[in-house]
Amino acid sequence: MKSISLIIAIAMSVSLIAQNNEKGDKKSNEIMDKFTVKTESYNNFMAEFTYKMENEEAGIDESKVGELTVEGNKYNLKIAGQEVISDGETIWTYIEDAEEVQVNDVEEGEDAITPNNLLTAYNKDYKSNFVKEAFVYGTSAYIIDLKPSEGKSFSKVRLTIDKEELQILEITIFDKNGSTYSYIISKFDPNIEIDEGLFSFDSNKFPDVDVVDMR
Repeated sequence: MKSISLIIAIAMSVSLIAQNNEKGDKKSNEIMDKFTVKTESYNNFMAEFTYKMENEEAGIDESKVGELTVEGNKYNLKIAGQEVISDGETIWTYIEDAEEVQVNDVEEGEDAITPNNLLTAYNKDYKSNFVKEAFVYGTSAYIIDLKPSEGKSFSKVRLTIDKEELQILEITIFDKNGSTYSYIISKFDPNIEIDEGLFSFDSNKFPDVDVVDMR
């Protein structure tokens, strides 16, 4: 599977992207401006999604379901027998089959993949392009590509945005190795009540789990 840190960063950053009007075409600028106003009103969100990884040449076609809850730089991701938890400073990766939790610090610095850094990088290094309008997932949607100028392992990120609700329907990452990684949103709930315990690992709930501190 594509790096979980990239999955989280892309998913979280969608609610933070601010359009630079000197980048991209007029149509994508207008859509992204409206999208930003809508999504910046969210205090938090929970999304249920299907993750798909495809590479036709390699004969790969994988699919997994997951759930992501985000509040600021804090998140909880459940996917493929793993639960990845962060309070914004520490990351706990609980691997159910191994009965193990790995503990890491959240990366810092310009090269770290975080929502805020991805936002900054977008403004400096990405260009948006309006692709088309399409009827997908039972609704009308905008298709917009975000293309990095250089230095990325992927060639573009494609956003599918509900035209009426201005909410993400799908995020697809096009890797330079010919693979695509798609996140298809089946449920999206903003501004929900969240138990703050969701963003920290409670060892008392998993007394038999091995803790591997990698800091």
